[in-house]
Amino acid sequence: MSADETDLPVIELVRPMPGFQDLRRFALVRLDDAGDLCRLTSVEEPELSFLVVPPGRFFPDYAPAVDDAVLEELEIRSAEDVLLLVVLNAGGSLASTTANLAAPVLVNTASRRGGQIVLDDLDLPLAAPLLPTAS
Repeated sequence: MSADETDLPVIELVRPMPGFQDLRRFALVRLDDAGDLCRLTSVEEPELSFLVVPPGRFFPDYAPAVDDAVLEELEIRSAEDVLLLVVLNAGGSLASTTANLAAPVLVNTASRRGGQIVLDDLDLPLAAPLLPTAS
């Protein structure tokens, strides 16, 4: 993912974040130079934001299966138009931070339509550690 793909002016969430059904417009702001850490901030309620990351660096094998109806709703025609993000639950350190792999955020970078997609895969955790745990 290039740096340009992580800064979208405003994303229209056609599938809102669960628990925030009335909030549909979010800005995606890059928080580091590499574009790994971003903040998805509500335009309607700027004090509400979610930390998100593209999963590739932490979960290289993560490839969620998304229903065709979702792809149609987000107007996704090509994999090149998709920005895949996972929502973080920030811990006291990187080692205690987790990612929600059961409900990624998909953004169509061409149309700027997006949404948090709750997946049917029961094997995907709601709180996957970002860093491998020591055995």
